[in-house]
Amino acid sequence: MDITEKVGRLAIRILTSGVIPKKAATNAAHIAIATVHGMEYLMTWNCVHLANAIITKAVARICRQEGFECPIICTPEELLGE
Repeated sequence: MDITEKVGRLAIRILTSGVIPKKAATNAAHIAIATVHGMEYLMTWNCVHLANAIITKAVARICRQEGFECPIICTPEELLGE
């Protein structure tokens, strides 16, 4: 996946919102890359900054405000449904 100008703008928007702390900028980039490129799911074990119900709701709102649909952010266990 390419890191395009749209990806950079969305990642910055997520970081400046304060939803994801600046020290976790890589996580904001992962969300932005998956979102801009239309991924359906973003699977992660990171439950602090990514697979966290409060954060995912806020990130999804930001993505919608920027004209994108945020992927479902989940753990591997959630995706497998076992």
